Amino acid sequence: MKRTIGGILSAAGLLGILYFGYQYLQDTESFDVLGTNVTVSSGDYVPIIISAVVLVVGILIGWKK
Repeated sequence: MKRTIGGILSAAGLLGILYFGYQYLQDTESFDVLGTNVTVSSGDYVPIIISAVVLVVGILIGWKK
């Protein structure tokens, strides 16, 4: 039972990291100023951190016997 819950949490965390990471990259803009590339991000990184925590918790739950 714990392995199933751990697998579901791990999969949900991984999907969250992929989805929110892609969304974060889409909210990032870059432009050139005097020959220097400037990158400005208006994305929110909190969902990526939460997804990473869910992934780690899922791995720990699934790994324990």
